[in-house]
Parts: sequence; structure tokens; C-alpha cells
Amino acid sequence: MVNANAMQDRATDSVLFALPATREFGTAVAQSAGVELGTLEARSFAGGEHKIRPLVSVRGRRVYVVQSLHGQSAPDGATPGSANDRLCELLFFAGAVRDAGASGVCAIAPYLAYSRKDRRTKARDPANSRYVAQLIEAVGIDHVLSVDVHNPAAFDNAFRIRADHLTTTALFARHFARRLGKGMAAVVSPDLGGGKRAQLLREALERHLGRAVDFGVVEKRRSQGVVSGHQLMGELAGRAVVIIDDLISTGTTLQRAARACREAGATAVYVGATHALFSSGSEALLRDPLIDEIAVTDCVPIHPQATAAAGERLVVLPASTLVGEAVRCLEGHGSLTQLLELQ
Repeated sequence: MVNANAMQDRATDSVLFALPATREFGTAVAQSAGVELGTLEARSFAGGEHKIRPLVSVRGRRVYVVQSLHGQSAPDGATPGSANDRLCELLFFAGAVRDAGASGVCAIAPYLAYSRKDRRTKARDPANSRYVAQLIEAVGIDHVLSVDVHNPAAFDNAFRIRADHLTTTALFARHFARRLGKGMAAVVSPDLGGGKRAQLLREALERHLGRAVDFGVVEKRRSQGVVSGHQLMGELAGRAVVIIDDLISTGTTLQRAARACREAGATAVYVGATHALFSSGSEALLRDPLIDEIAVTDCVPIHPQATAAAGERLVVLPASTLVGEAVRCLEGHGSLTQLLELQ
């Protein structure tokens, strides 16, 4: 006869699965959180179909599933896996563990696909971020945890389930405070939409440095894939500049901003972005001599070609530690609300 206390313990414990596309990041999250890392089987079939199943019991257990919803493009254009593949893997695996009796499923998606298309900007446009939210809810996921989503307000409004958003502001502030030294400094947003993100980093840097940090914004307009706008607002002459954004795809936006900062008299240009997608065309940014350093996080696996192109100027910061701390809070070892407020 099974001991009733043992059954109760089994019913309340948790397990974390790191799906193949984000295995290294997920493993680091499990270690940081002190949560069991579950084993799984992943198989691919002819025609591009696939399946992933847990190899440990999930009945009555709280399940965390780590999967960054990125395409695995290389700077040269090679794409061995798409964001759609990553999304389907997450949905199918979450559905499988729900069918196997999991008490609940938290999807940890450090990078959330389609979050840039969060509203209709033209007639009959799709609202893709809302459709992704509906798919996630439909398979029984009851909590989503993401990092530096493109638009936090749209993220909050897209989901009817619990949705929490972590920010890497403190991580980048600690890193760039060491780079900026004692000279004059400024934080720049590469577009108007990222102004709030840049302001938060500016305030965090001022706390670290104990002095004022200036602020700037580069004008940007995009229509049918064409980017325009060249005005820069802010005094940057004689200052070391940090350009901050949520992601790097082709890198053209950040390159334009770096050039504008140099033309305005910046003495050094550092670039920070949470999600290093490094899609086709990003080699120009990675090799750009106007940029002194590109700092990204491990939320998305870094393609070896990107590392080779940028060399030592590419620095990877560990956001997995931040996510692990959030999981610890969710497991009752702290307050997630306080963690979010501290950021």
C-alpha cells in the first residue's frame, strides 16, 4: 500500500523540461532554481513533423517547460529551424504533459515569437501576438513567463491566463557600468518605441555610477520593410554611449543608431540587446567598426557564425540566472512580485 504522505509529496513537487532548441538555457535555469530537470525524448520524421514526450511521470506535478520561440537563422541566411517549429514543439509538449496528468503547466518562453506584430497597423492586418496567446491557452498552459517582450502592455493584454514579464535592465546596468568608467555617458534608444526601455536603463546606470547619465533617441520610421528617419535627439558629444534594444535581427536599426551617435561625437558606442536572433544580413552589424561591443543574453542560443564574425566584441550575459530566480519564487522560495519590482 502506498504511503499517503508520500503520495501527497509526489502530488505537489515540480519538474522542469528543457526542449531541444533551448536545452542549454533550460538546464541552467533548472540548476539555478533547484528544480528537477526532467528527461524527454525528441524525434523528427520525414516531412518535417516531430514529437517530444516526457520520460518521467508528470501526474499530479507542476510542470515548467523552457522553450525560446526563435528561428535558428544564421547570419549567412541558413535556417535549420523556424519560430513556427519552436512554437509547435512547445504546444505539442504542453498538451502531452496535460494529457499525462500534470497539475499545471508554466511555459517559460524567454523569447516570444510574433510579439512584434501586436497590433493592426494597416487594413486587415493580423494581430499575431493575440493568436499565439490563444494557441498557448488552448493546450492547457496556465502561466507564461517571458523576458523583455517587445511591448509589455500588449503582452499583458494578449493573455487571459497568468503572464509575467522579466526584464534584464539590472543585468545590462551592472555590465555597462563597468564599461563606462568615469567619463560622461549617455543611453540611447534606437527608436521612439524603445524610449521607456532606455530610460529604465539610464536610471539603473545612474544608481550604479552615482552620477547623471544623458539620454538620446534616434528617429525611425518603417513602412513595407523600408526603414527611414535620421534625426537624433540628445547631446552625445564627448560621451560614451549605450544603445539598448530588446532584440537584434538583421541589425540595421542598431547600425543606423550607432552611425548617428558617432556622427554626433560619441567617443564610444556599446550595443545591448536581450534577444540575439542574428538573422540573415546581421554580419554587417557584427563586423561594424563603429561599435565597440555588442552585449546580448543567453535567452536565444548564439549561432557560431555570429561569434566568429564579432569575435571578442560579442559578450553573452546570463539571463538564465534571472529566470531561475523567478522559478524559485514560483516554487515558494521568495516573492515573484518583489523580484519584478526590484528590476
